[in-house]
Amino acid sequence: MHFTAQLARQHRAALHAEAADDRLAAEVRPAADLRTRVGWTLVELGLRLVSAPHPAAALAH
Repeated sequence: MHFTAQLARQHRAALHAEAADDRLAAEVRPAADLRTRVGWTLVELGLRLVSAPHPAAALAH
């Protein structure tokens, strides 16, 4: 086999492997979206807890 043909086959195999890695990475991305939504939900919950009137503060007045 000629050297250039062998090099072209290896390059093609590397491109196929890179494409497979990109497909796998695309499947993982929705998990990051879920993580972001859960994070913001926890922030909103924390803000609600902080802004809610506390029974001890009501008794101190």
